[in-house]
Amino acid sequence: MAEKPEPVHVLYCQMCGLPAEYCEFGPDFEKCKPWLIQNAPDLYPDLLKEANDKQAEKVADQLQAVGISSSGDGGGAREGQADSSGSNAASKPEEVKRLPGGKIKKKDKQEVVIEKIVRNKRKSITVVKGLDLFGVKLSDASKKLGKKFATGASIVKGPTEKEQIDVQGDISYDIVEFITETWREVPESAIFFIEDGRKVPAA
Repeated sequence: MAEKPEPVHVLYCQMCGLPAEYCEFGPDFEKCKPWLIQNAPDLYPDLLKEANDKQAEKVADQLQAVGISSSGDGGGAREGQADSSGSNAASKPEEVKRLPGGKIKKKDKQEVVIEKIVRNKRKSITVVKGLDLFGVKLSDASKKLGKKFATGASIVKGPTEKEQIDVQGDISYDIVEFITETWREVPESAIFFIEDGRKVPAA
């Protein structure tokens, strides 16, 4: 009598829901990394090495900061402590920048990019990217754009997995004035068009 085959136990990622070995092909690989390092280090040894390298670099920076601030005689102990607290305070912003693990969002340049996309030869869609970098809520922006231009506007994920607003119709040139008037924090100098594959300033 043939033996019954053993069921295969698949480890699913708690972040994206894909099997762990497919996370790198999923939409949120950056978010999956911490979970994978803890739960599936054998599948992604490079991630573990990268995390260890970053941890070692962080510890080395902390040791260096302590070594510099504490170099002094007993008489200058208080001064050394003051320097230590000062250097620690100064180094905190640096550490905060490194903590996200190189996430691109933190380093994105503040700019709004507007692009017209033609679909099915007739339909045009105006894509607006980057409003969220100025603190604008995309859900509110989508409603206001739809109301202003009497058309459909929705939030979708673009090719780079960043959220953008798709507005039905060609309103690319009318939209600039509306953006600068509605959201004063967005200067016209920070708005660009994509024309023939090139980024052109709107101002």
